Amino acid sequence: MIGWLDCGSGASGDLLLGALLDAGVPLEVVAGAVEAVAPEPVRIEAELVTRSGFAATRAHVVVADSVTRRRWRDVRALLEPLDGNLRDRAVGAFTRLAEAEASVHGTAVDDVHFHEVGALDAIADVVGVCAGFVHLGLESVSGSPVAVGGGRVDTAHGSLTVPPPAVATLLRGIPSYGGPVDLELCTPTGAALLAEWVTAWGPQPAMTSRTIGVGAGGHDPTGHANVLRLLIGDSASTDPGSELLLAANVDDLDPRLWPAALAALLDAGANDAWLTPILMKKGRPAHTLSVLVTVEHAAEVRSVIFRETSTIGLREQVITKAALERAEATVEIRGHPVRVKLARHDGQVVNAQPEYEDVAAVAAATGLSVKSVLAQATAAATRLW
Repeated sequence: MIGWLDCGSGASGDLLLGALLDAGVPLEVVAGAVEAVAPEPVRIEAELVTRSGFAATRAHVVVADSVTRRRWRDVRALLEPLDGNLRDRAVGAFTRLAEAEASVHGTAVDDVHFHEVGALDAIADVVGVCAGFVHLGLESVSGSPVAVGGGRVDTAHGSLTVPPPAVATLLRGIPSYGGPVDLELCTPTGAALLAEWVTAWGPQPAMTSRTIGVGAGGHDPTGHANVLRLLIGDSASTDPGSELLLAANVDDLDPRLWPAALAALLDAGANDAWLTPILMKKGRPAHTLSVLVTVEHAAEVRSVIFRETSTIGLREQVITKAALERAEATVEIRGHPVRVKLARHDGQVVNAQPEYEDVAAVAAATGLSVKSVLAQATAAATRLW
């Protein structure tokens, strides 16, 4: 099962928590995790609401007024009782918050005073959201570009332009955009949770949706549904021979970077990756990057493309191929094994190709030329037909 977050109204702790509860995460799972770490009474409630006519779940974190100011080291100690993966995820999200605050204010990470994000409701949001995702056990979570909103927001440091510095810092490397309304749509807590859980960014991946959770924000602006959607389902099932073709035209990447980029794509699970020289508008030389990948590895490969190249978009299409039945055999050249790839059509061998790496190894071991070893291996392979 995989998940995809529609962040067209940004992200916050309560939006994410509401979407998880609406998607079927039991309230007691979230409440139990929060109770295990909360130093003061905290209650989680779920309310069915509408936002611009759409039904959604609003998550409420009910706490008493608290004047306790907690540093990052204090919050980290509170998280220790959590179980393995849940603890690691919650610590990861809060570490991102602490590092962002430290960067913005020029302080040591351990000495960061969290102000709003160190309050009980933020601890409940982080722990509750992480508990929800751990409960779902998704193989991966991807997300759309994040709407940050607009206007100004009041903080402990005064009135700031949206996105405030901590949010902007947390969203580095994550696609985001201003608007569509003049509200703070993405909070520091929401940005930290997205950075912790989402591994790929872009439109909804090819998937068969099973469950849709809709979380509601506190505001209900006219003409805009202030909700976050979580789609949960299976990676799109395709025929065994089907793949995705990801392609992009790139004209501004140093050519010396291409070999490392292609190697990274293959390491990430791409079935094949290649470059085609092209001439773009205004006579600019460029390359078309083409990558074949299964749906299973598509999210990771997309991330590698955006990280290793300068493209800002991809074209995608499903490719169907007719694949021959394949097998492997071995022939011997001067006492050394050479693997041979066999391809069959209707049960008959129609192609036998020696593995070049084995041919080169035999040439190095025997002192023969690669050309000679290849010729002998090819001749031996044809006898397998």
